[in-house]
Amino acid sequence: MNLILSNYSASISELKKNPSALLNQSEGAPIAILNHNSPAAYLIPAETYEWLLDRIEDIELAKIVMKRMPEKENAIEVDIDEL
Repeated sequence: MNLILSNYSASISELKKNPSALLNQSEGAPIAILNHNSPAAYLIPAETYEWLLDRIEDIELAKIVMKRMPEKENAIEVDIDEL
């Protein structure tokens, strides 16, 4: 049996019947969608998904900043009001 990474779970049949009710019951927490008692997918609210994408983008940008930090001494300082 696979590890279920959620406090809430539902079968695919339950998901088909009323996906909105599942989201309401979980109060925004992820829901493991089970197929034969194994996770087939995780259902999260759109707001949570958008938040996750923002965090991933922040992490990617932070990696770029850290990679460029050694080049900072070669940078030319500018005043944003002068641009």
